[in-house]
Amino acid sequence: LTAAFDFLFPETTAPICAKDISDELMKQFAFLSGGRGKDKAWIITLPDNSRFNDVPEDAVTKVLTYLTSVPSQHESDSKFILILDRRLDTWTSVKMTLQKIAASFPGNLHLVMVLRPTGFIQRTFTDIGFRFSQEDFLLKLPVVMLSSVSDLLTYIDEQQLTPEFGGTLEYCHSEWVIFRTAIESFALTVKEIAQMLQSFGTELAETELPEDMYSIERILALRTEKYFQLKEDITAVTKEGKLLLSNLEEPDVGECSQDQHRERPGDWETVNRLLGQLREMETAFDGFWEKHQLKMEQYLQLWKFEQSFQEVKNAIEFLMGQQAELPDTGDSVSQVKQRLKDLSHFDGMAQDLIGKAQVVILHGHQLAANHHYALNLICQQCNELRHHSDVLSDEIKRKQMRLQKTLDLHTRLQQALQCCDEGAYLLANQQMDKCQSKEGAQKALQDIERFLESSSPYLNYDPQSLQYDFESVLTAELKCQIQSVQVKLENVRSMFENRQSCFKKLLDKHVRPVQLVAPRPENPPRSKSPLFSPKHGKLSSLLFSDNHFQVGSIPFLFQIEVMHDYQEKRNSLQSFISDSDDNLDILKGHVINELIETERVYVEELFTVLTGYRAEMDNPAMVILMPPVLRNRKDVLFGNMPEIYDFHNKIFLHSLESCLGAPERVGFCFLDRREDFQMYEKYCQNKPRSESLWRQCSESTFFQECQRKLEHKLGLDSYLLKPVQRLTKYQLLLKELLKYSTSCDGVQELQEALVAMLDLLKSVNDSMHQISITGYDGDLSELGKVLMQGSFSVWTGHRKGPTKMKDLARFKPMQRHLFLYEKALVFCKKREDHGDGYDKTSSYSFKHFLKMNAVGITENVKGDHRKFEIWYSGREEVYVVQ
Repeated sequence: LTAAFDFLFPETTAPICAKDISDELMKQFAFLSGGRGKDKAWIITLPDNSRFNDVPEDAVTKVLTYLTSVPSQHESDSKFILILDRRLDTWTSVKMTLQKIAASFPGNLHLVMVLRPTGFIQRTFTDIGFRFSQEDFLLKLPVVMLSSVSDLLTYIDEQQLTPEFGGTLEYCHSEWVIFRTAIESFALTVKEIAQMLQSFGTELAETELPEDMYSIERILALRTEKYFQLKEDITAVTKEGKLLLSNLEEPDVGECSQDQHRERPGDWETVNRLLGQLREMETAFDGFWEKHQLKMEQYLQLWKFEQSFQEVKNAIEFLMGQQAELPDTGDSVSQVKQRLKDLSHFDGMAQDLIGKAQVVILHGHQLAANHHYALNLICQQCNELRHHSDVLSDEIKRKQMRLQKTLDLHTRLQQALQCCDEGAYLLANQQMDKCQSKEGAQKALQDIERFLESSSPYLNYDPQSLQYDFESVLTAELKCQIQSVQVKLENVRSMFENRQSCFKKLLDKHVRPVQLVAPRPENPPRSKSPLFSPKHGKLSSLLFSDNHFQVGSIPFLFQIEVMHDYQEKRNSLQSFISDSDDNLDILKGHVINELIETERVYVEELFTVLTGYRAEMDNPAMVILMPPVLRNRKDVLFGNMPEIYDFHNKIFLHSLESCLGAPERVGFCFLDRREDFQMYEKYCQNKPRSESLWRQCSESTFFQECQRKLEHKLGLDSYLLKPVQRLTKYQLLLKELLKYSTSCDGVQELQEALVAMLDLLKSVNDSMHQISITGYDGDLSELGKVLMQGSFSVWTGHRKGPTKMKDLARFKPMQRHLFLYEKALVFCKKREDHGDGYDKTSSYSFKHFLKMNAVGITENVKGDHRKFEIWYSGREEVYVVQ
């Protein structure tokens, strides 16, 4: 505000104002006519008969100080000429006047011109007195004695002299005093207006706003009223200045030649400059007020927006808390329907609230479009409100989908049970006496076959297919219901098979009908493979189940065993679907869907672990629950799981999803990311350290609380195993996909992808073993990559020894674990350390190694194709390996 009103105009009022010395000015013993000498010096006239010498000295000083200050307002270095009209005066008076002027004239006195007395005697005295005193006067001030007015015209142009001196310059002293008083009053008023504006601006800038909207609106109204009052004051002062300016005559400069140029009167310049400054003040003040008013209005808008935002946000959070308590499953059809009805009612309330949120968001967008000063905050709150609305809506939809899917499962189970009851009722109501004839048996068999045909979709439910279709909503209770229904289905199917068998034997042999009895429940025989519908097929049965990840004889090391034949006694899709191209495409589509869906689940599980466990290790509220041994060790517990999650979430999942319409690209997905999968080797190598840390802390309150928040039924250790399990499942899915892709594009890449994943599994398995090698003096990484590893029986011999090669087999072999590196063959002895359960540890004790650049091999030892021979440095050392 100070910058806005810093007009930097010089003082417009002299230290002495015309109003203060109006009485002395009106005596007219000295006046400033506005005329100027040829050297631009201002003319101050001391007229005759003014009784100048009788005026008190302080009054003279004030008047002369005021008169000299008027031109100084326009010029920095003003010079003055004094005209002393003493034609009717005496030499004594002239002398006193000159002395008084010499002693107290306040300005830069350029010249004093004296119209000497015209009387003979006084003129004589003046000439004599001035001649004797000339040197004294000249030392103090330049004095020119003039005999007449005509002499005065030789120094000053007649246009610069008033009529009493023979000039043409019009001057009225009383009018001049009135105008000077008015001009100074106007200047003072302008200055007061400026101070008022600056004070008001300071008040606007520095006053703290209250905390309630009503008070803010009241303050804005009061300030607006004060602004308009100030505007009225400015208008009134401007009107006053214009009126004053119109009464001041501005000379017509166009009529003056360059030689006779008139100076613009100082009074007109002063008033015109003050009016200009007043306009500048008003413009600056209007601009400042416009910005301030806009900011105040935007502040009110922001206050109202934030109030609406907070109300809607709190309502959504409250509704979120309520919906979290609504169950998303049920134990019966009626219960699930009721919960769906309750959720629908809840969804209606949520949609109303989301509608209000949309109104608030729209309001925020309008404020942002109008360039609100809090644009970033408004956009942030709009995004936050949109996020809360989406979360609430998505959570309700998720529960609706789960409940609807649960209702579908209950309906299917109910239909299956109803079918079982109808089947049992049919068998129980068959009249056995009528079935003893061939015709009766044939009719009864037709009734059974008709019933089985109409009830096939229900009687042939596959529990694995059901569990696969409804895996996302299955609870322990639902699994029990599925098993119960399956038992009942098997019983009914067994009863129908027995009854059919009896009737068929009767018809085929044409013997006396066997007396049949009514069906009764019996222990169901082992069920045959149920019919499998491609629509409901559960491809997870084709995958490598989690229990194939077995902790081998070496604790903490996962032997990732590749199962090459895992389809024994499996309900294969191929048993029921022909090998036509269309059917193979269906099978291939099922496998790709299985691959993508399980990939999504895998990514979600990793995200849950990282946010629900790993991130909580940095939560100050949870740190107090952590055991000391666990603190600052999340990288040990989780390894490089964040890296694995980022790869699958940002890259690999999207690559797989792009294969939904292009199955031939699956092989490319794996081959393009072959190098990225090497990160799993690092994860598996860290697994022993992770398990060791987990066993120390598994019972801690920290893990229990994290598991409770996540509502996980399984502990963290089960989820830490997921990356290892997922790595093994890939090669099984690729095998299955390759089986249905015999003659289509991408088969070669699919085969290469399978080989790459099998190589990766083998590499990980080998590296898991080699990290437990102890006693090697050096860096194993310098030996290159592990190519193979395994346990062998080894016989040793030397060229110079007494033992012949054919006798080596008679000696007791040593049990050794061999590691084949790129640069060396390492011999180790496997050692089992003491301990129970998970505390039992094993390692490989290093014995010796052979450099590969000096190793030779004989593929078969004579007499036994199971053995091969390794010799070193020209058969200096020989090893028979089996």
